[in-house]
Amino acid sequence: MPELVVTALLAPSRLTLKLLRAFIWILVYSAALVAAAAYGCIAFTHVLCRPRRGCCGRPRRTPPACLSDPVLGEHCFLTLKSSGLRLHYVSAGRGKGPLMLFLHGFPENWFSWRYQLREFQSRFHVVAVDLRGYGSSDAPRDVDCYTIDLLMADIQDVILGLGYSKCIIVAHDWGALLAWNFSIYYPSLVERMVVVSAAPMSVYQDYSIRHIGQFFRSNYMFLFQLPWLPEKLLSMSDFQILKTTLTHHKRGIPHLSPNELEAFLYDFSQPNGLTGPLNYYRNIFRSVPLEPQELATPTLLLWGEKDTYFEQGLVGAISSRFVPGRLEAHILPGTGHWIPQSHPEEMHQYMWAFLQDLLD
Repeated sequence: MPELVVTALLAPSRLTLKLLRAFIWILVYSAALVAAAAYGCIAFTHVLCRPRRGCCGRPRRTPPACLSDPVLGEHCFLTLKSSGLRLHYVSAGRGKGPLMLFLHGFPENWFSWRYQLREFQSRFHVVAVDLRGYGSSDAPRDVDCYTIDLLMADIQDVILGLGYSKCIIVAHDWGALLAWNFSIYYPSLVERMVVVSAAPMSVYQDYSIRHIGQFFRSNYMFLFQLPWLPEKLLSMSDFQILKTTLTHHKRGIPHLSPNELEAFLYDFSQPNGLTGPLNYYRNIFRSVPLEPQELATPTLLLWGEKDTYFEQGLVGAISSRFVPGRLEAHILPGTGHWIPQSHPEEMHQYMWAFLQDLLD
C-alpha cells in the first residue's frame, strides 16, 4: 500500500490520540493545582504550629550512624555503562548465592531494606541500591533524565555490572513500579520477583479510571507534576510533611526511631536532594494512555490490608494480567504500605517459602 495512503488512514487515529493526551494533561494539571492548594495549607499550618523551624528544611551536616552499620554490608559505587552515572549500593553475601537486588521507593533509600539485608545475606548476594537521584548516587537535575526507559537501563547496568546474567528483584513502591516494567522488557534478566505495595503502570491506569477513589489516594502524584513548588512544600518546617508520612501512628512506619528517620531525611536535606526523586513522578504521565501488558515473571506479591495509598482491588487487577500459575499474592492483615520495614518477619517468611526451590 502506498505510504501516502497509509499516512492518510492513520491520521484520524493519531489526531484522536493527541487530543486524548491533551485532555489527560489538562486534567492532570487541574488536579495538580488543587493538590498544591491543599498541601500548601498543610505546609503553612506546620510552620504556624512550629514557628522556630521556619519555612525551610535544616541541612543535615553529618549522616546518622545507622547508615554506616557494617552489619548491613559494604558501601560501594558502580559506574553505569549506559549513562556513565555512578550509583551507590550496599552489598553483602557476595559468593553465597544468587543476586538479590533491592529497589526502594519514595521517600526512602537503600536503608529501607536494612531488615532484608540482614536476613538474606547468608544465602544470597544481597545488593540494595540508591536509585539515580537518591542518596549518594548521582542526581542529574533535568526531568528528562528520569524517564522509565533510562531507569530500566540503570537496573540492567547494575545486574550486568555486578557480573550476573539474571537476578531476583525485591522491590517496593516506586522501585516496584520499575520492577514490573523491567520484567516485561528485560525478562531474561529476572529469575523471580518479590513486589510489595505497587501495581504495573498499565494496571494502575485502567483500575484508577474505573475506581475514582484510587485517584484521591494518589493525590500527591498530581502535586509532584509542578516545578519547584513540591520541593518547597515538602521541606517547610524542617520536612514536616515527610516526617508525618514516615512516622504517622496509623499511616507511617511503626517504631521508626529518630535515628532511622534521620537516615531518610539526611539525603533529602542536601542541596536539591528532593528534585531527583520528584522527577520520577514528573515523568509518570508522559506515556499515557498505556496498552495492557501480559505479566509472566514468577512473582510474589505482598500487599497491606490497610495500605493508605493503594486500594486492595489492585491485587485482583494485577492477577487478571498474569499468565496462570505465575503469581502468588498475599494481603497481609493489619499492615499498611511500608511492609519491608513495618512487618519484616512476615515478609521474610513468605520470601523464604517462595525462593526455597532455588536454594535446594
